[in-house]
Amino acid sequence: MLRATIATLAVSLTTLPAFAADNGFYLGGSIGQGAVQVKEAGVEFDGDDTGFKVIAGFRPLDFFAVEVNYVDLGTAEDDVLGVNIQADTTGIDAFAVLLLPITAVDLFAKAGLISWDQDVSATGFGSGEDSGEDFAYGVGAQARFGSLAARLEYERFEIQDTDTVDMISLGLTWTFL
Repeated sequence: MLRATIATLAVSLTTLPAFAADNGFYLGGSIGQGAVQVKEAGVEFDGDDTGFKVIAGFRPLDFFAVEVNYVDLGTAEDDVLGVNIQADTTGIDAFAVLLLPITAVDLFAKAGLISWDQDVSATGFGSGEDSGEDFAYGVGAQARFGSLAARLEYERFEIQDTDTVDMISLGLTWTFL
């Protein structure tokens, strides 16, 4: 009986419809939570805000894509030793994306670089800005519905002089065949 069940299941799996990924150029956007954390000499800044990103990519193969994003992590805010501090972080990043297509769902991991700008202001102490290029990476999953895909992802930006700069977001992309 067990052998017959396994054989039936194996034959059924071979007759399921194929869920090939839509390959090509894609555009999209995401909204989520951006966060900045810095711990220095026993003092901690831990702020977050609503952020967003605009996505442009090209998926030439089912398992590989390249992606460029504009990301705005919002204005993270925290009171440190009674002083209100705000950090506004934006950037443009570029990633190589490896995908694992599983029926109508893709799991993915990505690695690349971010070119970032950060404006920091402290009430009563003025403001300053910094910029640079640093390593970035992320993981996520997306459900595909033809050319439309809904994605959930986590990204980490290794920005200098910070402990954590990251974003978790939910978004949509559309692939142009």
